[in-house]
Amino acid sequence: MPSLQVRELPEHIYLSLCREAEAEHRSIAQQAVSAIARGLNVELDPRARRKAVLEEVREASVQYKAACLPDPAELIREDRER
Repeated sequence: MPSLQVRELPEHIYLSLCREAEAEHRSIAQQAVSAIARGLNVELDPRARRKAVLEEVREASVQYKAACLPDPAELIREDRER
């Protein structure tokens, strides 16, 4: 996992982050990640991310199947002609 180092962070921001971390029962690093995610409008919940990815896979799968599957009527006709 990538890491980030912030230099010359203003003290009032650091103290605010510490207070939030304590109130949320998180480490300062966890709280910083949470604050950055909120600021960027990024979902942190891994279940929600997995659910979104699975939904994308399902949609792509349905589109692929619809594009690649032959017409059932044609298959039945071919089978009857044998």
